[in-house]
Amino acid sequence: MTIRDVAQEWEIRATQTPFVGNKTSVRTDDVVMPDGSVARRDYQVHPGSVAVLALDEEDQVLLIRQYRHPVRQRLWEIPAGLLDVPGENPLHAAQRELYEEAHVKAEDWRVLTDVYTTPGGCDEAVRIFLARDLSEADGERFETEHEETDMEHARVPVDELVRRVLAGDVHNNCLVVGVLSLVAARTGDGLDVLRPADAPWPARPFES
Repeated sequence: MTIRDVAQEWEIRATQTPFVGNKTSVRTDDVVMPDGSVARRDYQVHPGSVAVLALDEEDQVLLIRQYRHPVRQRLWEIPAGLLDVPGENPLHAAQRELYEEAHVKAEDWRVLTDVYTTPGGCDEAVRIFLARDLSEADGERFETEHEETDMEHARVPVDELVRRVLAGDVHNNCLVVGVLSLVAARTGDGLDVLRPADAPWPARPFES
């Protein structure tokens, strides 16, 4: 048995979109089950996202903290953002987010991991990049708005972040998955064998 996810689509008898928001929408599909019955499934349609685990020369991860209204908490996170433009190159989007949220650029980029955040109720796919060889970005700082106006920044050692993850002190999906994937890659074949930054991403095909 090969442990690998595969694309598959069951028959949809009917579909509707009861809600359309600014960035996402909700879709309702009537899906034919293997036994021939039809089940109604509601889910959020999402454009996809990118996130950046930026690692500096002192083995610290660049973090931001901002308010997240749905969970009513200020969360520590890694820089991340939506793939706003259909077919947008995820690497370019990740570079933009690192600049906008942290005013940082990186010379070395790899794909750390790809995840579906909540596949039972949302089709959001996230590509998490590892960015190294960091330096301050050129030009003016990006003008923030809304939740980002009081964003905090920190650089935290990898070992400390692992302890915080396992203690239940941090909860952001991309931070948790990114940090644990980094540690797993190091204890496995090493960071230099991670996929290149332009590796194919079937969940969100993109232009080169």
